[in-house]
Amino acid sequence: MGKTKILVVDDDPNILQLINLYLTREGFEVVTAEAGDEALRKFKSDPPNMMLLDVMLPGMDGWQVCREVRKVSNIPVIMLTAKDETFDKVLGLELGADDYIVKPFDTKELVARMKAVLRRYQTSDAGAAAKELSFPGLTINITQYTVTYLGRPLEMPPKELELLYFLASHPGQVFTREQLLEQVWGYDFFGDSRTVDVHVKRLRDKLVGSEEMGWALKTVWGVGYKFEVK
Repeated sequence: MGKTKILVVDDDPNILQLINLYLTREGFEVVTAEAGDEALRKFKSDPPNMMLLDVMLPGMDGWQVCREVRKVSNIPVIMLTAKDETFDKVLGLELGADDYIVKPFDTKELVARMKAVLRRYQTSDAGAAAKELSFPGLTINITQYTVTYLGRPLEMPPKELELLYFLASHPGQVFTREQLLEQVWGYDFFGDSRTVDVHVKRLRDKLVGSEEMGWALKTVWGVGYKFEVK
């Protein structure tokens, strides 16, 4: 089995060199890119196992790169940025990023979080064989990462899909925001519980009319959320 290949994208050559040296020492194979379009070319020509992606890039920024990657792949993506605003974190996660780390960062913490994300990805990938849920008008396939609603495919970032799948896998059960962060984003995710609220709102916007078919995403005030089936 070959080494885990990491595509590191940053326009600062010093950061690229630092990450390259450290990850190589940790046993990873490292490929680097200094711009968004270069990153996409390398991603398409020789797909990596994970991407470390800076937000602020010349030309195509990290969010645009993440959006393009998510159209064809669910590989783990960790965003690297100097920004620490909740809006930026939520936007990155909305686009399908798996984690978000703020510069300057400790290389040991970066590697620990990379390994945590890779473990979750590999576990879910290995256990995802033929996992599909069906309700009136709705089909969620976690193997193919597809959602069909009222006979039409829905475009949905991976974390939205995983949140919907998790809730629908436990109809009637109420989960707190913290439990959903742990189950969907992972115990090691350093996130904000408002991330869950944003994802639920976007799911509801896409699943308009679901109550008429006998199921819906419900808020349990003071507690959290549930997938209710009548």
